[in-house]
Amino acid sequence: MAGQVHLDIDGPIATITNDNPDKHNAFDDDMDGQLFAALAELRAASGVRAVIWRGEGKSWSSGRDVGSIGQNRSGLTHHELMTRGHRGIQQLWEIEAPVIVALKGWVMGGSFQRALMCDVRVGASDTRFRLPEVGYGVIPDTGGVSVLHGMCGPGVVADMVLTGRTMGADEALGHGIISRIVPLDELDGVVRQMAEAVAEAPMVTVKLARRVISHLSRPAVRASMEDELFYQTFLNRSDDFAEMRAARAEGRQPDYRGS
Repeated sequence: MAGQVHLDIDGPIATITNDNPDKHNAFDDDMDGQLFAALAELRAASGVRAVIWRGEGKSWSSGRDVGSIGQNRSGLTHHELMTRGHRGIQQLWEIEAPVIVALKGWVMGGSFQRALMCDVRVGASDTRFRLPEVGYGVIPDTGGVSVLHGMCGPGVVADMVLTGRTMGADEALGHGIISRIVPLDELDGVVRQMAEAVAEAPMVTVKLARRVISHLSRPAVRASMEDELFYQTFLNRSDDFAEMRAARAEGRQPDYRGS
């Protein structure tokens, strides 16, 4: 069965669920469309006071389905596809309710960046973070690197982006990427309690507190996403990207020229 993204609204609390457990909740174009539709519905849901974003199975999301990296079957140009993705995920900023993410297992690539654009992240003790895009000949392009830069500084960001190394939950807590670590079997319950606490607070107070926090970082995130849109479009047509794909298909070492 193909992966799905579900939206359930239970009174003042909404829950988004990544449901592609056989692939560690990796996203493809269809799941992207379902996510963006769910976010659009939440933008119009005036009664929702808090949003939980969780995943079925062992991982929150392993990022992009690797079979679709570098592929474009949508009929859109690469620039149009990226613009759709940016506009789709930026809807997080237009939802009145805070979004709390329940992370576990693999949190990778674009999905990691999407989590960084939410309000609060809670991690199970087994959570592992990666930004593996450079190994596939592309760059992170979902806006989260700007948020990560503000949390960790340029050294940690460069390490993760350029080497693709894994960061564990303890290190992520130290950098403020997650706000707390909880046992895996308590993750959903703890996040639900957090959402209930937010939902019980005065709505206007929550709204204005989020606005203050967002004003500190959002201009930098927008600027970063504009750069990502331009550079990723260029990379998709670059000689080095074509050489990487050809070398892998032919089982040989690539000959990169920096263009």
